Amino acid sequence: MNLPILNTERLRLEPISDSHLDGLLVLNSDPEVMRYITGKPQTREEAKALIERVKRHWAEFGRSWWCFIEISTNDIIGAGCVQYLGHDPANPTELGWRLRKDKWHQGFASEAARCMAEFAFNELNCTEVAAVCHPDNNASAQVMKRLGMTYRGMEHWYDMDLPAYYMTKEQFLNWPRI
Repeated sequence: MNLPILNTERLRLEPISDSHLDGLLVLNSDPEVMRYITGKPQTREEAKALIERVKRHWAEFGRSWWCFIEISTNDIIGAGCVQYLGHDPANPTELGWRLRKDKWHQGFASEAARCMAEFAFNELNCTEVAAVCHPDNNASAQVMKRLGMTYRGMEHWYDMDLPAYYMTKEQFLNWPRI
């Protein structure tokens, strides 16, 4: 299977693989990065397990997680997903992202999210995507709004109630590009 590498002006999105372990560990072991995701830094063993799970999801669903590689430095600065939530039929394909703290508030999350949404709608033919965030994660909620997603209320995801945002393909295609 040829896994999709996506490109934006400043980023290359590479499907997560074993070669990304060290960069992912830098990202996911930062307590500030993980504060709204799991609430705790990820260990090396947990990062290895994540990589194995991601590889299985790419093979099974044709979608999963990418590393965000900053083109100018060739460093892993984040990770994001278009993932199928098959364990919960009420929830569609999910977009998600996280960035290294030193890359926050520079537009990287919005740039990557737009690219992943294009992949979801154009390559996977999704009719709708969703994104959720911790209720206190205003930065992620702002990315969702900039992308053109609509808040639908609190929904039960990941064993907790989270603000949920949705976007149809039509909304995405008609949203003004910023």
